[in-house]
Amino acid sequence: MDLLGWYRGELSSRRLAVLVRHLPRDSAFRLAHEGEAAGWSLGDQLLAAVVDHLAVANWMFASVNRDEDEAPPEPPQPVPRPGVDEAVPDGAPAADTPGPADLARFFG
Repeated sequence: MDLLGWYRGELSSRRLAVLVRHLPRDSAFRLAHEGEAAGWSLGDQLLAAVVDHLAVANWMFASVNRDEDEAPPEPPQPVPRPGVDEAVPDGAPAADTPGPADLARFFG
């Protein structure tokens, strides 16, 4: 397909917009326009969410079933996602990670 057809009037603006909108995820245009996020499909996003929730559940289980004298386990780090700044201070749990008060309320 020749994009000069749009300038010549052989290709309508609507048809050009439809063609651009439905380019493959790995096309140069989408990578330049959307960046790294273009490579993440809905399935990839959902899988990352499942991994994060499973890690938090395992962390909660380990936190509750540890000896009282042991140090609490480190909270899990979420799977890095494109376009999300993960600037979390050292030692601070991620925003979606429950804290000790949340655990006490959940299991109390």
